[in-house]
Order: sequence, then structure tokens, then C-alpha cells
Amino acid sequence: MTGPERRAGHKRRNDPGRGNQRPQSRRHRPTLDGARLTAYDVLDGVSSRDAYANLLLPQLLRERQLEPRDAAFATQLAYGTLRATGTLDAVLATLVSRPLAELDRKVLDLLRLGAYQLIDLRVPAHAAVDTTVALTRAIVGTGASGLVNAVLRKVAAGGDRAAWVAALQPADDDARLALSTDHPRWIVEAWRDALADGASADDAEVEAALLADDAAPEVHLVARRIDRAELAAESGGEPGPWSLYAVRLGSGDPGRIAAVRSGAAAVQDEGSQLAALALTRAPLDGPDVRWLDMCAGPGGKAGLLAAVRPAGVHLTAADRAPHRAELVRSALAGADDVEVVVADGTAPPWPEGSFDRVLLDAPCTGLGALRRRPEVRWRRTADDVAPLAELQRQLLDGALASVRPGGVVAYVTCSPHTAETVDVVDAAAARDDVEVLPVAPLFGEVPGIERGRYGQLWPHRHGTDAMFLALLRRTR
Repeated sequence: MTGPERRAGHKRRNDPGRGNQRPQSRRHRPTLDGARLTAYDVLDGVSSRDAYANLLLPQLLRERQLEPRDAAFATQLAYGTLRATGTLDAVLATLVSRPLAELDRKVLDLLRLGAYQLIDLRVPAHAAVDTTVALTRAIVGTGASGLVNAVLRKVAAGGDRAAWVAALQPADDDARLALSTDHPRWIVEAWRDALADGASADDAEVEAALLADDAAPEVHLVARRIDRAELAAESGGEPGPWSLYAVRLGSGDPGRIAAVRSGAAAVQDEGSQLAALALTRAPLDGPDVRWLDMCAGPGGKAGLLAAVRPAGVHLTAADRAPHRAELVRSALAGADDVEVVVADGTAPPWPEGSFDRVLLDAPCTGLGALRRRPEVRWRRTADDVAPLAELQRQLLDGALASVRPGGVVAYVTCSPHTAETVDVVDAAAARDDVEVLPVAPLFGEVPGIERGRYGQLWPHRHGTDAMFLALLRRTR
């Protein structure tokens, strides 16, 4: 491509969008579409400073006080564009003659924002192109707007997502699924492996699982110090199907609910609730008075454990990061017989065998919560898995050392990736002092949870994050 492309969008000193015409500050921007501007600012935060969209977007919506319709459109644009980044880049790469990495980062975000409207939302070309060009002119400069205009008109001419996926000619089924469901290929392969569980994964279910990652999640609440029926009535939600403490809302701002503001309830995915409750359901030999949440930050599971434990149980919540330990203290505010400590689970400071039950919610890739963090699928890479799996093995060794003989460890990750789940627990279960407790019999009310001896929740099956659960008893 020549002309506008050569003159704009490139990381050069004489780029009109970066040098001769300085970007206008937000204070002096002309009147722009509020929803599209907010969506762009989310994309910019994610790409420029690794912000999390699910934290940044609510903050911007509160500050800008958009009308409900505009706020909903901004949410759809921001999350949708972030989810579709890989597919959008595959399309844009065919229309720009230089590598996308050489484009000005802001220009690339604007191109993605416009392309998403054309490919997935089917916004009329004049509206999607004109508003994106106006944003580009205000944010980057007049020269860059020529590139954006030229490229987006070619995107529009190529048709919708189905037409573009066909034009890109994916090499095989996994490549097609990667493009059509907005996932990197390595995640498609990981989901296929996790769903197969030693057999042959059904293609239809693999696609359903991937598409569920792209659906807007419900808001899940947990009733800690309030009756669930009362929380449902106050929030306008419905009782969750699996956890006795869960309430599900189709949408809305949970911060407006009085029980949430007071701490009697909290926002917590129903799958996360079941992961904590798995610890409490496991059969135990001997006393049951000392519980440990070993990687407790930010405190969601510890808060539920504190609420449901029997009388006389002392709860210790630990985290290696002081700032996360402070979040746990906030979550446990008002609870009796609890302590929060800063400690590294790979080198536990307490004596061996100090606890009857130990919950290990291990740090992981977070691939089980792609519905809630749309940018994570492109931020993570396959190379991230092995170092995390090694840390998970070390932490599980620490958890097993922390529990007494006859006691139970619940190993939990918010990821279905086999290397972070089955492989880690199988290695620990191979020890001669560890016994696996099957998860599925403890959750007879939850269909489709069985993953061999372990448990696996899925968005497409259960409407929850893809939480993995395993229960191990230390035998001697």
C-alpha cells in the first residue's frame, strides 16, 4: 500500500501522527463519540500499560457517567475488540504492507476498534469508518487518519467474520476454530486436550467451550453473612444452581447492592465458591479445627471459608505478597478466630503437619476466566505454562507438608490446562503418602464435573469459570 499508509501510522520521527502534529490532549479534544472514545481508552490502557479491562472499564464508566445505552455499547466495543484481537490482526495484516508491530500502537488499536465494528457488529461502514477516522484525527493526527480510512474501507469491502475467515483460508480445524472463536491456536489445542481427558474430544463440544469464553458472563454473588434468599431478593438475582451461597445476576453494578457494600455479600464466581466448598466437603480422619488458605489473596475463598466453617475452627490465611495479604484482611474483616500472615507457601514457616485442611488456590495462567478478562488470551503465551506448573508443584509440596496425616489438601486452579492441573496433581499423587479423593461423588448435584478422579467446571457446561478441583489426603 502507498500514499496514506506510507505517510502515517509508522514509528518514525517525521510521522505526522507523532511529530509535526502533536496529539491533542484529552482536555482539548473535539466532541467525539463517548462510547467509542471510552472503548479506545480501554484498549490503550491494556496495550500501553498492561491494564486489566475488567478493572479499567468500570472506572472509566463511573468517571464519565455515560448514558446506559452508551455504557453498554462501550463495554461491547472494548471487550469485543480485545477478545477478537488475533482475528482482527489476521485481517489487518492482509491489508497493510508492513508488519503490524511497526505501526504506531495507537493507530493499531484504532484499526482494531474500527475493524471489530465492521466484521463482528456489522455497523454500517459509513458510521464505523467515519467515527474511527474522527478518533484517529483527534488522538494521533491528521496524517494517520488517512491510513485508517483506507484500511477500514477495505475491511468493510471484505464482508463479515465468516467471509473473512473463509478468505484467510485456515489450514485445518484448529486453525479455523482459532480464527472463528478468537483464541490463539495453542489455547484451542489445550482445550481439546482438557475436554478429551484421555479420549477423543468431540469437535462440537470443543467449539462450544471456546465460544463460551466469548460470551458476556453473568455477575455472581456469594452470600457470606446474609441469607441467600434475602440476597436474591435485595439484588433482584436468582439463586445459583450449584453453590448454596450463590446468587446470579444477568447484569448490573453489584457495588450498588447494600449487602455487597457492607461485606455481608461479595462478588465471587460460583465456580470459585465450589472450589472453596470442596475443601469443606472432603471426608477427614481425626480432628477438624485448623484450616489454612495458603495462597489466599485477594481473599474471596478465605471469606467464604470463614463464613461456612463449623464453630471452633481456626482459619489461617496466608499470602506471600504483603499488599495481597492486606486485601485478605479486608475480606475477613469482622470474622472471629482468623489470622492473616505473610508467608511463602513454597517454604512454609509453620511446623509440618500444622493443619487439618489446606486450600491451595495456586497461581496459574488464569485461562479459566477468559470471559472476564478478554485480553488474557493474547497476553499469555504457551511459554508461560511451564514456569507456572513448576511453581504449582512446589506449592503443592508445601501444602502437603502443611497438612497432618489424615488431613486433606484441596488443589485448585482457574485453568483447565492439563499441565497446570492433572499433570501437577498426578505427580503428587504418585507419592506413597498421598491418596486421591474422587471429587465427583462430593458434587452429585453438579453434572459433567468429573475429570477422572478430579473435578473440572466449564463455562459451557456450568456457567462458571473453568475451575479445576482436586482433593488429596496425606496418609502418613
